[in-house]
Amino acid sequence: MNRKPTAGWQTFNVFNLLFLTVLSLAMFLPFLNVLAQSFSSSEAIVTGKVFFLPVEFTWINYLYVFSDAAIWRSFGITVYITIVGTLINLIATASLAYPVSRQEYKGRNVIVIMVLITMVFSAPLIPNFILMKGLGLTNSLWALLIPGAISAFNFFVMRSFFMQIPSEIIDSGRIDGCSELRMIWSIVLPLSKPVMASLGIFYAVNHWNTYQSALYYINKPALYPLQVKLRQLIMTDDISIDPASSQFSALAHMDPEGIKMATIIIATIPIIIIYPFLQRHFVKGMMVGSVKS
Repeated sequence: MNRKPTAGWQTFNVFNLLFLTVLSLAMFLPFLNVLAQSFSSSEAIVTGKVFFLPVEFTWINYLYVFSDAAIWRSFGITVYITIVGTLINLIATASLAYPVSRQEYKGRNVIVIMVLITMVFSAPLIPNFILMKGLGLTNSLWALLIPGAISAFNFFVMRSFFMQIPSEIIDSGRIDGCSELRMIWSIVLPLSKPVMASLGIFYAVNHWNTYQSALYYINKPALYPLQVKLRQLIMTDDISIDPASSQFSALAHMDPEGIKMATIIIATIPIIIIYPFLQRHFVKGMMVGSVKS
């Protein structure tokens, strides 16, 4: 029997809707302002005429960004870090989470405690830098890929998911003569698509936004990822100019704000585009991986 919602429940729903609406606008309107500035003229941006709609619409900011080899190089490095780093993360996390999720592995509790310690007590920056330098990883993209190969939080989520895979499925694979690697590849991983997609998003966003690690361990401008290049662009107005391009030269000297905003949009859009395709797996993976029967 359906019960009629009480007045208190209806009031709560109204205030909840209003709160979420205001919160959504607080997150969306700044992005809309940056988008509008990226399509506006330098004069309109400097005079403060741009709010949520472009003023004196122009494509020149994006034309500059698309013609700047340094920005494209940083963009390519970020794409490489995101793809390769996410693959390393998922392989390493699954390789550790699966064994400690099975009852037959006797040392699993010790491993779990060790991972939990790293989650509570993180290593300071200076020892990390000395370690990276001692291993010869500084000024190398490996410094952005190897140290964070396994996230403790993601490890516990994936372990919780693996623990919910019925033992009967694993046993049937062993009876059929599957090796452990074949069983993981043919049985476990196909069943783990939701949690893999969920954690893949977490890892990919983290790699796409790589900033501090690159700032600490990389000194070569040719290896700067997109976020460091964007910071360099915003903080120092370090905009490379092709002398043969008079329109870009005039634009950069006049005011680089539009170029900065266009770069911000280009750095943000890829993740926004990818997320909707993985949202279904993301929600399912987080729900299943967070419940232990």
